[in-house]
Amino acid sequence: MAETIAIEQVCNAILRVVGALKENIDYLTELDQAVGDGDLGIIAKKIANVMENYVLETNGKDDLGKYVLNAGMRISSAAPSTMGTLISYALMCAGKEIMGKQELDADSLAKMIISADRGIQNRGKAKLGDKTMIDALSPAAHKFEQSIQLGNTLSIAGRAMLSAAIEGLNSVTPLQSRIGRASWVGERTQDKIDPGCALVVIVLKGIVN
Repeated sequence: MAETIAIEQVCNAILRVVGALKENIDYLTELDQAVGDGDLGIIAKKIANVMENYVLETNGKDDLGKYVLNAGMRISSAAPSTMGTLISYALMCAGKEIMGKQELDADSLAKMIISADRGIQNRGKAKLGDKTMIDALSPAAHKFEQSIQLGNTLSIAGRAMLSAAIEGLNSVTPLQSRIGRASWVGERTQDKIDPGCALVVIVLKGIVN
């Protein structure tokens, strides 16, 4: 029988991400202070709080597409920063992929993640190698899709996705940031972990674990 994901499981995954973000607020602040304006921890906290309240208030009453899209809209209102805007847009793109669905299958989930990645690339105008969250998210999204296409379980595909995100983060850490506020810091970003990549890894750990 094909694996499916119900809205209750989506809600639980969101709450795991909330916990992961809250646990790493200081870490994200520290990373962002080294290459940016140091506010990523504050943004992560805002996103965590709004998502926690969203799950508790709504209790998964919409279909999955509307639920994910509306989650993005909540983040857009609560965290109107560059990172907040990118994450909210990613969720809205993902939600549009599954409008009307009450359950997700593996292929639909893969399409959501790919759509989220494309949405962030289109909105943020970043590409692989620019040393942004794309360098963790894009390889993770494609690894998940590839793993599902090979017939692997969601658990195996999820672990492959997380590993790809970590590899992506590590691959760009030696590089200089080329886009966004971090690019202003110039050579000092070399050998520094990109905060956006770190955020992606934290979120995916929350989802997968």
